[in-house]
Amino acid sequence: MSSTTHPPVTLTIAGSEATGGAGAQADLKTFQELGTYGITALTCIVSFDPKDDWNHRFVPVDPQVIADQLEAIQTAYDLGTVKIGMLGTPATIDTVAKALQSQAWTNIVLDPVLICKGQEPGAALDTDQALKAQILPLATFVTPNHFESMSLAGMDSIDSVEDLKEAAKRIHEASGAVVLAKGGVRLEGEDAVDVFYDGETMEVLRAPKVGDVAVSGAGCTLAAAITAELAKGATPLEAARTAKAFVTEGIRNRVSSHTPFDALWQGGAASGPAL
Repeated sequence: MSSTTHPPVTLTIAGSEATGGAGAQADLKTFQELGTYGITALTCIVSFDPKDDWNHRFVPVDPQVIADQLEAIQTAYDLGTVKIGMLGTPATIDTVAKALQSQAWTNIVLDPVLICKGQEPGAALDTDQALKAQILPLATFVTPNHFESMSLAGMDSIDSVEDLKEAAKRIHEASGAVVLAKGGVRLEGEDAVDVFYDGETMEVLRAPKVGDVAVSGAGCTLAAAITAELAKGATPLEAARTAKAFVTEGIRNRVSSHTPFDALWQGGAASGPAL
């Protein structure tokens, strides 16, 4: 790379996940693999508790510390693309919303984490409502999983591809954002199915399922890959297709550990079949 050529800069505002499978760790590895310069502002520290069935231990970062990180980052770089991951508290959401609104963005990719195990239901509900009210309207691209699609679309169930299409339409109509609604392994059939909808184009993205159990980091990595591709100039649909292929290879080359779940390997696409 010549001295006059710089990679696109991609920011993730997300939590740290101690085992490395998800969160900011997954985002930064994805950014690096896809050729962007990744930076992060940490919102919380998550560590699974091996003595409590590997449930989440969740510690929020002080809102002023989050604001300080974002002040430094936004002053240091001319940013156009950001990915929003786990925020975790209404105070964090308020801080991040103010930072986002302090400048113009080309791409705000929201991976809408709507529930955190380990928080009491009241706090989780308050956080969900704050995210929908303050962050969702700012997003240009949103990547809800099966549960999050039901919540954002106001649906009681999503049992088919047609249901997932309806959810994608409703979420787009409510937010104005491009939507990639993820069915993953939770819909019956041989394929992991995601639905892309931008208000005009509806496309079902399919890839053969790799196992029947969700893999840690798949959702984070998908949104991060979309973020990187958008920063490089891809259209939203191109970014979704590339991200889907990237995640599929990451799942195929997943990493096992002493946890009861495997983790996606962001280097899997480079070591597996060509995209």
